[in-house]
Amino acid sequence: MKKSLLLIGFVSLSSLAFAGTKSYEIVLDSPIKAGALQLSAGNYKVKLEGAKAIFTDTRTNKSVTADVTVKTTDRKFSHTAVDSSKQNGGDRIDAIELGGSNTEIDFAY
Repeated sequence: MKKSLLLIGFVSLSSLAFAGTKSYEIVLDSPIKAGALQLSAGNYKVKLEGAKAIFTDTRTNKSVTADVTVKTTDRKFSHTAVDSSKQNGGDRIDAIELGGSNTEIDFAY
């Protein structure tokens, strides 16, 4: 009995270590720039690690990283939203609001 409780405790603690970084799902309808990156259309998981946004293509599981500026706002975002604009004939991500938090990530151009 002691061994099984110890194992359950270890599994619980190890899963807490991996639960620290939340990812957010976004859908890109067309190719778009995110800072210095050029992203293809598709579904992505976005994870924030310090001043880096990690985009993981859910189809290929390939990840790319962009430098970002992290801003904390006064209000909590109800859902994850991508703010984009057209510049020089192409689309670019200006910011991503992370749903359930008051964090916004901005991209430099």
